[in-house]
Amino acid sequence: MERLTAADSWFLYLETPTIHLHVTGVVLLDPSTAPDGLSYKRLRRHLAARLHLLPAFRQRLIEVPLGIDHPVWIEDPDFDLRDHVHHHVLPQPGTMDELADFVGGFSSQQLDRAKPLWDMVYVEGLDDGRTALVTKLHHALVDGISGVGIMANLLDTSPDQPDRVPDDDHVWVPDAVPSRAEAAVDATVNRLRTPLRPLRAALRTGRSVAHMTATTLGTRLRGGDQAAGPLNAPRTPFNSTLSGRRSVAFGTTSLSDIKETRRAFGVTVNDVVLAACTYGLRRTLQRTDSLPSRSLTCSVPVSVHGRPGSDGAGSTNQVSNMFVHLPVTVEDPVEQLELVHRGAAGAKAVQDAMSPEMIGDVVDLIPPPLFHLGADLWSRVGLSDRLPPVHNLIISNVPGSPIPLYLAGARLVGLFPFGPLMEGTALNVTLLSNMDDMDVGLISCPDLVPDLDGLLDAILEGFDVLLARARERPDDGAVDLTGNGSDPLPRPKKPRGREKSRKGTT
Repeated sequence: MERLTAADSWFLYLETPTIHLHVTGVVLLDPSTAPDGLSYKRLRRHLAARLHLLPAFRQRLIEVPLGIDHPVWIEDPDFDLRDHVHHHVLPQPGTMDELADFVGGFSSQQLDRAKPLWDMVYVEGLDDGRTALVTKLHHALVDGISGVGIMANLLDTSPDQPDRVPDDDHVWVPDAVPSRAEAAVDATVNRLRTPLRPLRAALRTGRSVAHMTATTLGTRLRGGDQAAGPLNAPRTPFNSTLSGRRSVAFGTTSLSDIKETRRAFGVTVNDVVLAACTYGLRRTLQRTDSLPSRSLTCSVPVSVHGRPGSDGAGSTNQVSNMFVHLPVTVEDPVEQLELVHRGAAGAKAVQDAMSPEMIGDVVDLIPPPLFHLGADLWSRVGLSDRLPPVHNLIISNVPGSPIPLYLAGARLVGLFPFGPLMEGTALNVTLLSNMDDMDVGLISCPDLVPDLDGLLDAILEGFDVLLARARERPDDGAVDLTGNGSDPLPRPKKPRGREKSRKGTT
């Protein structure tokens, strides 16, 4: 048995019937590159040959009675690959609309905790001959960086690489399923072995809060831009109590164009991403006559993998968070970018002052039953409709592969991620780089965001508008938003096109 860390357990305790804490993905494939073709049976053989590289795929969750300690993983003696890999043919005409509709429905269904917490569907029937692998993994198994690692073990760098057959060092041995009494005794013994865990968590949390407060006050005294804070966001139509339904929209823009914009204005790729989202959100909120009178608050997950002090020994989820203002009240896109850049710098300073173990420490300070009860009551009572939003939306930007990748010989032509929604926050925007593309995935609760496709169009337009403004600058130099004096850049080439998909809802 392997006990979950507090940081990984967080995503189990927060889950409710309307808060689905799994991560969904669409791997868009070109089967024409597969030497032997690609089919559902071929894909299953490929996955079976890679299971020794994916130990989490055969691990089942065992809950601990009374929440004495965090749950444990066991090697599931009842594991059957057929329970997790399925086949679906899209209805005609097989457009990306039908694929998005299917993904919306797939995302709306929670994973069965009596089995390993993942699921996949091989989808055929797209009118252009492409196929898709639609995946769903619980966040307790994966964060952005570890998710890329899982995909790396499923994918290859050429179409003709053979399946990786395990050697004698990879013999899989299932566990016996412990009884409730055995699970309770084991959890009690583990608690007795670590009696000071809550005290250590409290001390680290106190130090982290003190460092964050000092950083915030120091920035204010120096006259710098302030980071956004939680529980102080304006109310928008997508900040209310969620239902269990989900819808998705996905599209692609050019990563090289984003980098060109970044260089032109002397900012970061993430600044450009946040500014394009700001542009799209402003236009969308204006169309519905719901533009707030102050900036939105965006939650930006930040990986702390490898950061000193992070729980690298056991946590799959090694992530921190920063809060950034999105200035939707500002009309000019370049001014939006400037404000985002300055606000993100302040937010990063506060985030750096936060302990990388803060999420896990908070979990260790609150008994698991109370943690889950609080999350459930928050949803049932509808506190999101009465209290200020924690944040308005989540935006995550994850680095992907710079080289071509293949699944069972089929070339990967798109990789669209969809993160989870939190109570009171019905919008998540996740971006993943894929060679020279930036694949964009939006997921929402359709009861609160009815026109997700329109928002996607507006965000993609935001990237184009920022690029066009970058190219309007004088030939003798770049516009510098940082005040550090950027070097002059040559005039860029013409923009490339982008692909879009419509939304899917169930």
